[in-house]
Amino acid sequence: MDSDDENVEEVVEGPLDEDGQPHGFCTVTYSSSDRFEGHFTHGEKNGKGKFFFFDGSTLEGFYVDDALQGQGVYTYEDGGVLNGTYVDGELNGPAQEFDGEGRVAFKGQYKDNNRCGECWVYYPDGGCVFGQVNEDGEMTGDSVAYVYPDGRTALYGTFVDGELIEARVATLISNQAGRPRFEITPNSPVYSYDKSTSSCIATHTLMPDPYESQRVFVADSVIQGAGQGLFAKTDADADTVMAFYNGVRITHSEVDSRDWAMNGNTISLDEDTVIDVPRPFDQTERYCATLGHKANHSFTPNCKYDPFVHPRFGPIKCVRTLRAVHKDEELTVAYGYDHEPTGKNGPEAPDWYKQELEVFQRRQVGPTGH
Repeated sequence: MDSDDENVEEVVEGPLDEDGQPHGFCTVTYSSSDRFEGHFTHGEKNGKGKFFFFDGSTLEGFYVDDALQGQGVYTYEDGGVLNGTYVDGELNGPAQEFDGEGRVAFKGQYKDNNRCGECWVYYPDGGCVFGQVNEDGEMTGDSVAYVYPDGRTALYGTFVDGELIEARVATLISNQAGRPRFEITPNSPVYSYDKSTSSCIATHTLMPDPYESQRVFVADSVIQGAGQGLFAKTDADADTVMAFYNGVRITHSEVDSRDWAMNGNTISLDEDTVIDVPRPFDQTERYCATLGHKANHSFTPNCKYDPFVHPRFGPIKCVRTLRAVHKDEELTVAYGYDHEPTGKNGPEAPDWYKQELEVFQRRQVGPTGH
C-alpha cells in the first residue's frame, strides 16, 4: 500500500533545493505512473502527502523522513476505504475497512501489513465472522463465530478461511470491556457447510436455521387460493432479514424448458443459476431448513428478495422487509415475472400471475377509469 522505493523519479513539479531535490510542496511522477503530491524536505517526504497509484487507488497521510506514520487512508480503486495506523510505512495497529458502498467490511488489527489477532469480517448482507486470524490473515480455528444480522444469534465453532466446518448455535454477549464472548445453546445441533447441488437440496433437510426460526412461521395464507404462506413471529423493522431461500441449483435453460407446474418455487440467483425447491421438498414435513420459498406474491409486497451469503448454504437469497412488519403479519414479495407477451424481460409469467395482475391493474384504475 505504498509506492515502490525503487521507483525512478521521472518528473518533479515544484521547488527544488540546491542539489536538485524536491523541497517544499511538489508533485512527483514515477516511472510506474504512480504520482505523489505532498511536502518534501531535501528529497524526502515530510508532512501531509498523497499517493495516486496507477491502478486508481490512493494513499493519504502524514510522512516523516520519507515514511508514512500514524493515521493513513488507503482508498481502493472500487471506492472502498481502509483507515489504518502506519508505522514506518507499514500497517501496524487498529484498522477499519469500508466497501465501495460505505458499509463496514473489516474491523481489527494489522501487523506488518497483515491482519492479526481478533478481527471482524462483515458481509454486505449484514452477517459477519469474528475470530482470531492465523499467520496468513485467515479466519481459521476452532473458536470462530458467524454472527447473523441481528448481532446476537451465532454459529460458534470451527472455521477454515471463514468457511463453516462444524459449529453450534450460540448467543453473542459482550462483556463490560466490549470484548465479545459466546454462550453455546445447550443441546444445539451441529451445523456444517452444506451448499446444495443440482440434485441435493441439503444433507439435513429438517434441521431449521436458528436465526430464521426466531422470526417466521408457516401457516395457511390469508391470500385466497395461495395455500401456505410465511408469517412474522415478531415485530420487525424495515430492512430486516426474516427468512432464507435455499434450494437445489439448476440452470435457467432447465427452468425455461419445463412446464410451469414444476416452477412454482424457483428464484433466480444470478445469470447462471436458479434456486429451486422441488416436490416433495415444498412440504415442510420433508424440508424446513429454510422457509423463504413459502412467501407468497403480492403487487404491494412488504418484503423483497436479496442476495445473502449464508454460513451453511453459501450464496443464496433472503427475504428482507421493505417496511416495518407486525407480529403475525403475512410476508409477501413481488415475484417479478414478465407479463409482457414475449416474456423476454424476466421469467415469463404463469396464468395465475397474469390474472392477478389484471385484477390489480383494475383496482389501480378504479371504477371511474381515473
